[in-house]
Amino acid sequence: MKALPEALQQLIGEFSKLPGIGRKSATRLAFYVLNTPQQESESLAQSILKVKKEIRLCSQCFNFTEKDPCKICADPNRQKSTICVVEDSQTLLLVEKTNEYKGLYHVLGGIISPLDGVGPEDLHIKELLQRVDGVSEIILALTPSTEGEATSIYLAKLLKLQGKKITRLARGIPLGSSLEFVDEVTLGRALQARDEV
Repeated sequence: MKALPEALQQLIGEFSKLPGIGRKSATRLAFYVLNTPQQESESLAQSILKVKKEIRLCSQCFNFTEKDPCKICADPNRQKSTICVVEDSQTLLLVEKTNEYKGLYHVLGGIISPLDGVGPEDLHIKELLQRVDGVSEIILALTPSTEGEATSIYLAKLLKLQGKKITRLARGIPLGSSLEFVDEVTLGRALQARDEV
């Protein structure tokens, strides 16, 4: 790497800090930026600066937004009686892409993970509890990991004290997969959550 100019080495270093980008991919991205016309590189840089300057958290659901409240919270056609709790805005986007859910959201900002130093006080749990008046159902759409399960259990206990209906996403066998490739835990959950035909 010593043969590369310092500015290029610095750009590679910055790209390699991105999630899922190793040194090889970072080098490829840096050379791409170097070889693109000046205008395209400036446009990329301006987009990054604009996102950092103009995007903030919605004061109601904690999704990323340019306007507060966000488009979803401000939409009069959304069902106000249901809140889908997600760990981050990427998960919210995945749920929205299904076009199956028409309620509101609440972004926790992560999941409880003591090993990573993330406790309930580090998440938007208090704000969730303040939003549930008039809400009849709360859907927990958290990652099916140990930490996600712990967070779901923690939230369910708090929300049930307020007399709310708590549901979670169905779990089971992915569409198009073969049973021989499904692990025992997934198959067991699919058996427990079976539907009538």
